[in-house]
Order: sequence, then C-alpha cells, then structure tokens
Amino acid sequence: MAGRLKPLDVERETKPGKYADGDGLYLIITGPSAKSWSYRYWKDGKERWHGLGPFKDVFLKNARLARDAARLRVKGDRSTAGVDIVQERRETRQEAKAVEAQRAAQTFEECAEAYIRAQWSTWSEKHRDQWPASLKRYAYPTIGKLTIAEIRPSHIHELLEPIWLTKRETANRVRGRIETIIAKNANIDDPDFRNPAELTKQLREKLPKRPKRVIRHHPALPYADAAQFMSELRMSEGRAALALRFLIFTVCRTNEIVGAKWTEIDRTFPTGPVWRIPGERMKMDQDHCVPLAQPALDVLDELSKGQQSDLIFTNPDGQEFSENAMLAVLDRMGYGHVTVHGFRATFATWAEECTDYPDGVREAALAHKYKNETTAAYQRGAKLEKRRTLMNDWANFIGAPSKIIQLTAVGH
Repeated sequence: MAGRLKPLDVERETKPGKYADGDGLYLIITGPSAKSWSYRYWKDGKERWHGLGPFKDVFLKNARLARDAARLRVKGDRSTAGVDIVQERRETRQEAKAVEAQRAAQTFEECAEAYIRAQWSTWSEKHRDQWPASLKRYAYPTIGKLTIAEIRPSHIHELLEPIWLTKRETANRVRGRIETIIAKNANIDDPDFRNPAELTKQLREKLPKRPKRVIRHHPALPYADAAQFMSELRMSEGRAALALRFLIFTVCRTNEIVGAKWTEIDRTFPTGPVWRIPGERMKMDQDHCVPLAQPALDVLDELSKGQQSDLIFTNPDGQEFSENAMLAVLDRMGYGHVTVHGFRATFATWAEECTDYPDGVREAALAHKYKNETTAAYQRGAKLEKRRTLMNDWANFIGAPSKIIQLTAVGH
C-alpha cells in the first residue's frame, strides 16, 4: 500500500491525533512539538502499539523502513514463527531490571571480590596482597554481608574507629578502598546518592581527633662519607648488596627497586640508557624515567649473568626481594644507624650544597611531586638530560675518594 502521508504535511501538522500512513504505520501527535511514530498490529487478538521513535529523530522514509522490519518480525516466515515485539521488549526490560536488582542485592563482600578480580591483572604484588587482606580484616566483619544500599556512614565509623589512631595509614587506605568499591557499584543515575565512605566533615568529627604528625626524617649517611661507604659496599657479596648499589646510583625508593624488571631498562634511548618505572610502582602514580649512569649499568651487567627471571633483583628462590633485604645489608656492614631511604636525603643534601643544579632538576631526580601542576608538567618533560648530567656527577662523587668535591652543573 502506498503511503498516505506526505513529508510536508507531516512536518506542518500539529493537531493532536493518530495519522495513518498505511500497513500499520501511524504518526501520533500529542502536542505541537510532541510527535512520534508507532507501528500498530494485532497478536493473539490483542492490539499492540510498537514505538518506532520520535519524529524529530526519524524521517518519514526511515519510519516506513522501521515499520516494514517490524512487520516481518511480527508475521514471521516459513522458517520462523512471528514474534510479539511489544511483549518481547517488555520482557527485555524486565530482565534488565532483574539483573539490576540482583546486582543491587549483592553484598559488599561480593562486590569487593568482583572488583578485586577485575583489577587483579593490573595490580602489583603489593596491591594483590594488601587489598584482599585489609578488607577481610577490617571491612568485612562490619559491612561484608550488607548490600551497598544498606551501608551507612555509621558503619564506616564503626569499622574505622578502632584503628583510626593506632593504624593511621591502614585506616586511610581501608576507607579509600571501601569508597572505591561502593562508587563502582552505585547507581549512576541516582541524583541522591552519596557515598557513605566519603570522608565528610561529619565522619571526620565523629572519629577520634588525630594528633598532628611529627615529621621524622629517615636517618641518612652524611654525603662526605658516601664515597667511603660505597667502597665498602662494593666488597659486600650478594644480590641485596647489588640492589643497594643500584638504589644509591639511581636515588630511587625501595619498592621501585625490588619490583624492577628487565623490560623496563631501555639501553637504546637516543640520548643514553634509561630505566622506565611504571606509575603503579611510583609514590605519585606517575611514570618516571631514570637516566642510568655507567656504574648503575655495571650493576645490571653483573646481575644479568645467568638471569632467568623477569625481575632484576631476586632472592635465592628467584622471587621478589623483601623490602628489608637491603636494610639487612646495612646492618651487616655496621651501618645500622642509617636507613635505605636515607640515601635519597644524602643525595639531596649533596646536590644542594655541592652543585649548582636548580631545584627543579634535583627534585625531578627524586621524583618529588610539585605543588604547582604547571611546574610539574614542565619538570617531567624538560629535565631528563639535565638529570642525566646530575646522575653522572653523583656517580662520580660517590665513586671518588672520601673528600668533598665542588661540582658545577653544565648545560643550563
């Protein structure tokens, strides 16, 4: 049947009513700007109206095509029975609601386990250990069997209060992990949703007042003693001693060292070898590129002999070093009064007092975060080669006789 409606008439018509085009296609007008298309059919003696979309989105030609497709599904053919497309759509919506209801009925523990499984392949070993353990110990006893909708700020207060003062960092991480899991499972369309684990002013006031942090600097070796120390360290045997040497030459953090992989070493970089540390292992969650001086490369060359693991520094079992392995080296050498992390302070003090390198170069070498984001972006992008010169000077200094040498930065 030829269509009865004309494009111009359809565009101009504003009077409410149902206007037939033929073969079950209707233009339905309920107001001056409220027009839509619908396909009318009967199934099992019942009248059905199947919406085909609003007039503003569907032209007359496309509405007819949609009507034809719907008719084929309703009538079926020799090999396929007809379908009640209105009932089918209704059932699809009901199934979607059932899935949503099932998701909403999941307990916090079930949601947490699902989140952990989804993130597992992207996490470091440290995250894989800490996330499940901390939630099982501190969160599940209080909110593990509750659904997301049932969790209240009072529950968060209840589980945090016992550790808020005594295990400060653990409490912060547990709260943050709970907040993440709840947000992941919240209804994105709920305008009234508020995450009960958010550290609001109300929750903070209800928790015990924390004393101000006392800043304790890591005991550091005076830079004047660094060359003598390195001379003694070279006499120490074992992979932990080599790891400590590499840490000092690169002034990186312990967890960055023990998780280092051979695939992160790039000896073909145009301006010289670099070590690319992924953001997941960095304190600031940002990728960090470390220029490698020759003594650092010498350590890698020594370690590469017979190496089979993807990890650079491994224990006798071929597994990742304990973060205390390098501390044990210091104890055996009679330097138990300093810490591994303290060598970053040794470097920082030397760079400030014995060189003319700008603050930005020194801070970039230590992968410190800048308060000013614009400055941060500049430092990350512009300082690599100046840092290479700085790291070469540092390697020369701690490999030199035990006396203070005044160095002058070049290339500024």
